[in-house]
Amino acid sequence: MLNRRTFLRQTACSAVSGALAMNLLHSEAQAAKLSKIGVQLYTVRNQMAKDFDGSLKKIAELGFKEVEFAGYYNRTPEQIKSLLGQLGLDAPSAHVPLASLQKELDKTIETAKAIGHRYLICPYLEDRDRKTLDQYKQHAALFNKAGEACKKAGIQFGYHNHDFEFFAIDGKLPFDVLLAETDKNLVKIELDLYWIVFAKQDPLAYMAKQPDRFALFHVKEMDKTAKRGITEVGRGTIDFKTIFAKAPKGAIKHYFVEQDVTPGSPFDSLKVSIDYLKNLEF
Repeated sequence: MLNRRTFLRQTACSAVSGALAMNLLHSEAQAAKLSKIGVQLYTVRNQMAKDFDGSLKKIAELGFKEVEFAGYYNRTPEQIKSLLGQLGLDAPSAHVPLASLQKELDKTIETAKAIGHRYLICPYLEDRDRKTLDQYKQHAALFNKAGEACKKAGIQFGYHNHDFEFFAIDGKLPFDVLLAETDKNLVKIELDLYWIVFAKQDPLAYMAKQPDRFALFHVKEMDKTAKRGITEVGRGTIDFKTIFAKAPKGAIKHYFVEQDVTPGSPFDSLKVSIDYLKNLEF
């Protein structure tokens, strides 16, 4: 039978243990970090054109583990794969233009498979290709076809947004049309966080509606000026911590930093971005 002193001591110990356990759980819940950080090589496109090998070497030295290609600069798949292996880089994804999907889909997939890509992304629609909803529906049909062909090759097809998909045409948002007209298993979304925020849309709201649709992020930062331009990650206004934390669990497979324009060397800007992301807890 417990006396009052023993009872109080045990109760106090239980309370302390419970508090420690809750603090530990809370700490673990808040301690998530990106295990690998990638970069969209469009950021260093001019440098890649002048010194392909040296540019990739600098990317690796900055601490990036993954790269997303936007052109191969006349290198063969074998040359690219060999260099990536030497530098310890992985290339899970590549951007391929709409014309390549329309005219040489099989060759595009063959190249991707030879290099080791697991994602092929359509990154952009020219102004002439996005004037009507019917055009978007035609693109959706092409994306489904590309997605089916990619699936057979063990690759996932996807689409990368800008802001224009969120400008209404005939009362509908083209982005919503693309989502509705494409097969969710064949066409995933690489969500450019800068552009969706620039268009004054909520990325978390879209992901909540279709949690299995979004597979990759472009981690692109918005500056604090009235023009809402692009800047280094961590120096702007986008709440990456909340977005990363509240994204559907396990959905986002890759995080690619991209900075379309930089004030100086893009490598200097990329260092600022990766240093921020390495320390970001969410």
